[in-house]
Amino acid sequence: MSDVPGGQPTDSALDPAPERIREMGAAAVEWAAAYQEGIRDLPVAPRTSAAELKAQLAEPLPAEGRDFEALMERFRDVVVPGSRHSGHPRFFGYVSAPGVAVASVADFLASALNANLPAWRSAPAPTELEHVAVDWIRQALGCDEGAGGLFTSGGSMANFTALAAARHRHCGDEVAAHGAAAHPKPLRIYTSAEAHHSIHKAAALLGIGRANVREIPVDERFRMRVDALSRAIEEDRAAGLDPFCVVASAGTVVTGAVDPLASIAAVAQEHDLWLHVDACYGGFARLAPSARPLFDGLSEADSIALDPHKWLYLPADVGCLIYRNPEQVKGAFALGADYTRVLHSEPAEAFAFWDYGPDLSRRFKALKVWMTIAHVGADAMGEAIESNLDRARHAAALIDDSDDFELMAPVELSIFCFRHVPASMRGRALSDDEERELDKLNERIMLTLQQAGSSYLSNASIHGRFALRGCVLNYRTTRHDMEILLDDVRGAAATVPPP
Repeated sequence: MSDVPGGQPTDSALDPAPERIREMGAAAVEWAAAYQEGIRDLPVAPRTSAAELKAQLAEPLPAEGRDFEALMERFRDVVVPGSRHSGHPRFFGYVSAPGVAVASVADFLASALNANLPAWRSAPAPTELEHVAVDWIRQALGCDEGAGGLFTSGGSMANFTALAAARHRHCGDEVAAHGAAAHPKPLRIYTSAEAHHSIHKAAALLGIGRANVREIPVDERFRMRVDALSRAIEEDRAAGLDPFCVVASAGTVVTGAVDPLASIAAVAQEHDLWLHVDACYGGFARLAPSARPLFDGLSEADSIALDPHKWLYLPADVGCLIYRNPEQVKGAFALGADYTRVLHSEPAEAFAFWDYGPDLSRRFKALKVWMTIAHVGADAMGEAIESNLDRARHAAALIDDSDDFELMAPVELSIFCFRHVPASMRGRALSDDEERELDKLNERIMLTLQQAGSSYLSNASIHGRFALRGCVLNYRTTRHDMEILLDDVRGAAATVPPP
């Protein structure tokens, strides 16, 4: 804060007086409270266009500043109505959390404190708080003491970081120093045909190659087939390839399937492969009693990727990576430089997050994780997740009992996939041409539904057929919302010409 004669602080846009900060904060909190109160009354998605939004937002670089009130007005009048509202109880698109009020406050506090967490010396208390929050997640997953990790920008970065650690354990410093060409054989990763695309992307970025991600067939519940995994590893070794990692899914992005983790862990141990579990969507469902058995074997993983900004309901962005043996991975990321040299002799105070992942600058993401878990409690969080599972099962039961909808995949967690079937196509086998017409019909139904604004579904491909896909990931969603959703789909279908 700049001083003027007499010792009084100035009040500028860069360095506002405390009273001005209170006014800005009060306006933001008032908007947030009203938004939460009225979110059910908002259309889930806006009816707008890029051209319309650009006309309202685009302007030359401002040479002079404007009052905060004018900026809030632009936010309220343009940004909010031009946004899709993931906190709406009938937003079922993708795997998107509604956010939690206490986490919004935590994000504000973290920004105000502006702690940077590359290492303990840079942010002692925030670093310790990240250790606490990560350990709470470890406990929620049932992992052994000694496991630990860090927060990341999201699940894709958590998956990337885990594969980098797995590659280093297998290849050592030679590949780190000279690149993938220094390894004598092509490396091989195994994952299911339902795996998230971030696994293939990580393989490309790490020099392993997308072609060396071998997709393992799935069973009738879309879970990785363990027998096919074992065969694939043996075939590849016999062909001169070098298997080093298995990636299992604990909640696939399309259907929510959870791979048989304990059986896959046994295969990985038999072949001395790193086991990584992509639990970004499903991992926190272990807090719900009805889903807990699905996660048997999770603690055997060498690494686990999660997204607290999914089923801990947190606002984006925050991912998490848990290592079973954190000290084992340091060689993958540690790289000496004079400006990063640690001078502390006490091990806890010599800790650096850069030894466990690729980032140097790191935002204080831990505050919203810690504050939300501490404020809500693990039991209430588990109850909310259990309610989401119940809503998806309720939707599946309504679909099964209907004569105009068809469930297209089992409901394992909170994702449900189905399609509308018109009367002329019900109760009989369809030709290929009719199936294609049904795909086009359901695509038009989805677009009509999204534009109507009452409910929102995304899409998936199930056995090559177009499916309407929903994911319940909101503590506000009721069973009645599921009934409204299906009525909304019926309403959309009534406005779309039949095939």
